[in-house]
Amino acid sequence: MWTMLRACVCALGSEGVRVMMESALTARDRVGVQDFVLLENHTSEAAFIENLRKRFKENLIYTYIGSVLVSVNPYKELEIYTKQHMERYRGVNFYEVSPHIYAVSDNAYRSMRTERRDQCILISGESGAGKTEASKKILQYYAVTCPASEQVQTVKDRLLQSNPVLEAFGNAKTLRNDNSSRFGKYMDIQFDFRGAPVGGHILNYLLEKSRVVHQNHGERNFHIFYQLIEGGEEDLLRRLGLERNTQQYQYLVKGNCPKVSSINDRNDWKAVRKALSVIGFNDDEVEELLNIIASVLHLGNVQFGAEESGNAYITTDTQIKYLARLLGVEGSILKEALTHKKIIAKGEELMSPLNSEQAASARDALSKAVYGRTFTWLVNKINLSLAYKDDLYPLSKNASVIGLLDIYGFEVFQQNSFEQFCINYCNEKLQQLFIELTLKSEQEEYESEGITWEPVQFFNNKIICDLVEEKFKGIISILDEECLRPGDASDLTFLEKLENTVGGHAHFVTHKLADGKTRKVMGREEFRLLHYAGEVNYNVNGFLDKNNDLLFRNLKEVRALGLTVLFCCVNAHHTSSLCCSSILTQCFDREELTDKKRPETTATQFKNSLAKLMEILMSKEPSYIRCIKPNDAKQAGRFDEVLIRHQVKYLGLMENLRVRRAGFAYRRRYEVFLQRYKSLCPDTWPNWKGRLADGVSTLVKHLGYKPEEYKLGRSKIFIRFPKTLFATEDALEVRKHSLATKLQACWRGYSQKSKYLKMRHSAILIQAWWRGILALREAKRRRTAADTIRRFIKGFIYRKQPRCPENEYFLDYVRYSFLMNLWRNLPKTVLDKSWPTPPPALTEASEQLRNLCMQNMVWTYCKRISPERKHQLEQKLVASEIFKDKKDNYPQSVPKLFASTRLNGEEISPKVPNAHEPCHPVFPCISVSSLSDGLFVLHVPCEDNKQKGDVVLQSDHVIETLTKVAICADKINNVNISQGSIKFTVGRGKEGVIDFTPGSELLVTKAKNGHLSVTAPRLNSR
Repeated sequence: MWTMLRACVCALGSEGVRVMMESALTARDRVGVQDFVLLENHTSEAAFIENLRKRFKENLIYTYIGSVLVSVNPYKELEIYTKQHMERYRGVNFYEVSPHIYAVSDNAYRSMRTERRDQCILISGESGAGKTEASKKILQYYAVTCPASEQVQTVKDRLLQSNPVLEAFGNAKTLRNDNSSRFGKYMDIQFDFRGAPVGGHILNYLLEKSRVVHQNHGERNFHIFYQLIEGGEEDLLRRLGLERNTQQYQYLVKGNCPKVSSINDRNDWKAVRKALSVIGFNDDEVEELLNIIASVLHLGNVQFGAEESGNAYITTDTQIKYLARLLGVEGSILKEALTHKKIIAKGEELMSPLNSEQAASARDALSKAVYGRTFTWLVNKINLSLAYKDDLYPLSKNASVIGLLDIYGFEVFQQNSFEQFCINYCNEKLQQLFIELTLKSEQEEYESEGITWEPVQFFNNKIICDLVEEKFKGIISILDEECLRPGDASDLTFLEKLENTVGGHAHFVTHKLADGKTRKVMGREEFRLLHYAGEVNYNVNGFLDKNNDLLFRNLKEVRALGLTVLFCCVNAHHTSSLCCSSILTQCFDREELTDKKRPETTATQFKNSLAKLMEILMSKEPSYIRCIKPNDAKQAGRFDEVLIRHQVKYLGLMENLRVRRAGFAYRRRYEVFLQRYKSLCPDTWPNWKGRLADGVSTLVKHLGYKPEEYKLGRSKIFIRFPKTLFATEDALEVRKHSLATKLQACWRGYSQKSKYLKMRHSAILIQAWWRGILALREAKRRRTAADTIRRFIKGFIYRKQPRCPENEYFLDYVRYSFLMNLWRNLPKTVLDKSWPTPPPALTEASEQLRNLCMQNMVWTYCKRISPERKHQLEQKLVASEIFKDKKDNYPQSVPKLFASTRLNGEEISPKVPNAHEPCHPVFPCISVSSLSDGLFVLHVPCEDNKQKGDVVLQSDHVIETLTKVAICADKINNVNISQGSIKFTVGRGKEGVIDFTPGSELLVTKAKNGHLSVTAPRLNSR
């Protein structure tokens, strides 16, 4: 079952993030094909563009043409450049993952490491197509994925930080792109034997120096000028003599575009300053560099006037002062150099004045030369910082290199001039190289696989390259000859010479040589070249001036303005007073003055540089990235079919596809093909045990492939038609349903069984663990119980001895038990006299606690009673002192409250004194019996014979009455309670006796002996 499960998983191509490229073929109707080679109608440009549209709509910006990557600029951020994506493509076969620039980068890196052959990645496309961003992504990929060390990290940082510096000095805002590279760049990244980047080298081509002095409407000068003005510190601007206003400088206002919404010059300035520091520029070099940039702006503000004789003079002395200070030259020498030219006649040097127009041209030529040479110095400085300097592992001759070529694409404008001619010539050479290398790689692959090579018919653009570069007969040679010949040479004479020399060439047309229909769309100052990508008209105006770099020409020439003197040596008698900038001293070599050799023209320099570049590229294994701009408005999601068709044509993509499809459209290694499609054949499913070639042969026979549809090589299968592959892919899609059912059944069974075994194992572990815990707890409990019993018994034995280690636990336990018992059984009221019996050792403490408890309850009780209640209790207390255990009816009076009065108003005799008047009864004592009767006697003293004697009274509330009388008369201690009889005075010395006897009911009578007999029931046994 597990074998079946594993086979199903492999067949479905589920390998984590590594999804096989072919897995998207089933969605081709929605997202197109990932390789244009798989287009059924590969010759149709409409089908090509429609496939691009489908993928662009789904944010799939990358597509292959074989090994060539086509990239469409999305004009928005996509989440496909994270570190996780880098790891996804790292070390993966080129076709195992979806198209991506990281796949091309990783494939080049792995080829370099495994084959030990230098690689190069050629990036081309129109301005705004994303070439610069593509080179950045490649550098970032190598910086993250390559091995690193402290020294290697420094190189990585410098490689990455070289981009913002080169962009600041070499990029500008154009109508097509806000960050357009105005120069070609080839960068070599050097890797050591470990595969770590350890150095680099940059070559630059054809910087657009004319942009320094002129910009079209809606365009800007190079970024560095705006960054300096917007981001520079106030002190820096003050020292450079600049204002924070770009409108003040003539070289920055011609395009009328000082601000761009997508560019933050202030932040970019900070990034450039940081990058210069990382690369290794010291403060003096940065200061000199900024002085030169500021001097170019001041040069642009130098204005000229005309004297009566027509000679030019400078009208802006302030700018001359700034220039003299920034460049380290004398102002008078600078003025002379800008308004005069040097002529050497018969060995004699003469200074000839210039008119205002010539002086302005000389000023602009000087500005371009200063900026152009400074840019070259800057590139050389960066190269110096990127050079490998580690002595521990010196870079050997076998060091590996990956080159990045970020070059301009084919350009066709309304007006095409010298720059477009050079750029398109460069693209012709690259196309020639591409066709040669592509056909070569195709032929090598066929031969290595043992398949017969079928010659491919293609347009060989060597004829166009020869037309441009052929010695003595090519356009460049004719242009150089016209620039250097004596006489009145002009752009029109150059055009005439072209007509006379190459007029019969099949790919060359002028207005004069064209037919009537062509003349209607061509100017008289234009010539047309039929490039591989289409027809382009070039206007010859300015060809000679742009090819003639005036500061490069010998100073004896009439058109040489003599401005090199300013930086090399203005003239012999000024040499001692000249102090030049060290950077400019390096840029303008003094040996140029003494060198009698005629300098090369711009076109020749470019041709020679291009030839060297071709040699470099031919020595390396190439990879290609073709960048496409989807629209001119830089809007995300907008697909301009006309513009894209134009780029597809000029990038030669259809030609690339046709060459790639000339043989077999699809090729894969046997193991990859068999692994994906083995489920379609019963003999190869679930696993093939024999040779891979036999397995693939069995599989394709079962699928019904015809002999002309495929070929089997030594290690690969070649399929000629995409429809054959699509039919196989569709069959696999149908097969996936049954595979999915088996997969689900196998997986569910395996999953449930695994889950059950896991749960069973977990339950056993939990049970064993819990039983162990319970056993440990029980053992611990028993051990503790045994220790406690042992200590208790020992303490009981020694309980009567003084406290010692043997009995301290027992004594503490007894005390603790008593205190806990006491805490649980404390008396609840003051009348509750219960109290636990204390152990002998706590007798005294128990008594103290008992007293404290009682006091606390009493205090608490007293605190809660009212004044009336207090008075009542005081009376009850007095009654208790007098009658408790002495009179039978006392207990019955205890729960009854004493009343404040028991007399109504009618019962009070008027003869009785006012109750409110103070009354002080005088009698020595009070007598009452111990029985329950209500009689009592108030003994009154006999002070005279008028006294009637003692008072005998009866009250139903005798306890209450006597208590209040005793309190009122202060006779508490004078209440006599008699057991048998009471004697009382009747008057005049006579006495009476009251006898009290217990009985069943209350009865008062006079006895025979004359006594008063009172019988009262006994209510309480004393």
